[in-house]
Amino acid sequence: GNIFTQQPSYFSDLDETLPTVLQVFNNILHKCGLQCEGASAEPQKLEEKVSVTPGNMALQELKDIVLYLCDTCTTLWAFLDIFPLACQTFQKHEFCYRLASFYELAIPELESAIKKRHYEDNSVFADLWRRISHSRKKMIEVFHILINQVCLQPILE
Repeated sequence: GNIFTQQPSYFSDLDETLPTVLQVFNNILHKCGLQCEGASAEPQKLEEKVSVTPGNMALQELKDIVLYLCDTCTTLWAFLDIFPLACQTFQKHEFCYRLASFYELAIPELESAIKKRHYEDNSVFADLWRRISHSRKKMIEVFHILINQVCLQPILE
């Protein structure tokens, strides 16, 4: 048996956790100097005027962001792959829209920054490229699981 079928209250726990998951994407956008549509446009502090982009940030920061994104996408995918019933709860938070917006804003920016950067060590480039490609693939797979569960399955049943 599945832990969610044994313990239905986990659905409300999931519901309460999803804003935190979505916040991960907003944090990444913020660190990259990108703003998500519909995200609360908080007034910027004056000293924040110097805009950091994936292209000009420190290499370690770029590595951290790509690693964080890769972990997040892999975990999300693994969770929905094992437990597709959670899709309804994800969709209550407009997850598809938020994921698509994030993808559109962040992925081209990060890929371009990874490609254009000069590396002392080519294995660093190879690793970053592998991780951003994996992240992109997992985001698309998460999107497919969501669309399949939320839109296609109900039609087929």
